[in-house]
Amino acid sequence: MAATATTELIPAGEVIACHTVEEWTEKLKAARESNKLIVIDFTATWCPPCRFIAPVFVEFAKKHLDVIFFKVDVDELQSVAQEFKVEAMPTFVYLKGAEQVDKVVGAAKDEIEAKLLKHSQVAAA
Repeated sequence: MAATATTELIPAGEVIACHTVEEWTEKLKAARESNKLIVIDFTATWCPPCRFIAPVFVEFAKKHLDVIFFKVDVDELQSVAQEFKVEAMPTFVYLKGAEQVDKVVGAAKDEIEAKLLKHSQVAAA
């Protein structure tokens, strides 16, 4: 599949779930090229707080169209979780380009949104 545009790989207003390392690598590369804030939700199907925060994360994606949202299952993509030093679920990692700018551990809705606003405004400035 040839990617003709970042928008094909990275739809606005959606949470992008990656199920293979290849898919993750391709979509993360496209997201980094957009220069937008990237927020990754590291989750697990067996994790009750992850299930609680999942619909909230979807709402954030619909509301913050200037931010790219990813969902990574730590059991499916263990190497990605290790790369970002994820030790508890859910963990939310905030990236600008290749740099990690923040992290939230736990289903802390207000903290997740506060950091989302903080870093997306920095990105827009």
